[in-house]
Amino acid sequence: MLKTFHVRTDHHDQMIDVTSQVQDWLGEEGVKDGVVIVSSMHTTAGLTVNENADPDVKTDMLRRFREVYPWDHAEDKHGEGNTAAHMKTSTIGHAQTLIVEDGRLVLGTWQGLYFCEFDGPRNRKFVAKVL
Repeated sequence: MLKTFHVRTDHHDQMIDVTSQVQDWLGEEGVKDGVVIVSSMHTTAGLTVNENADPDVKTDMLRRFREVYPWDHAEDKHGEGNTAAHMKTSTIGHAQTLIVEDGRLVLGTWQGLYFCEFDGPRNRKFVAKVL
C-alpha cells in the first residue's frame, strides 16, 4: 500500500512535524507491525527524524543550514538559483525508514518525523509504504 501525503509550506526554510499524519494513516490501515518507508518527492525538500520537544532545535538547525549553505552563493551555476536547497536536501536525505510495532511508530521520547522544506513556500508531497 502506497500513501501520498500533501504538505503546504509557508516559509522558504521550514521543518514541519508530520509524525501524527503518518501515525494516523497507519491506524486507518490497521498496520500492526512492520517497517514504513517515507520519501519526499522533491529534490529541494527532505525528511528527517529529530527532536520534537524544543522548537529551538528546528530554529537552530535551519539557521545553521543557512550558514553552511548560503542562498546567494555567487559561483553557483544552477539556473533556478536554488543550489543551496539541493545541498540541504542531500544532507538531510530524501527518505526515512521507521519501525512499526503494536500499531505505533517506534520513536524515542523526544523524536518526531519532520518534512524539511528548503525552497518554499510550496505545495509538496511525500509518500509512505509499509513493508
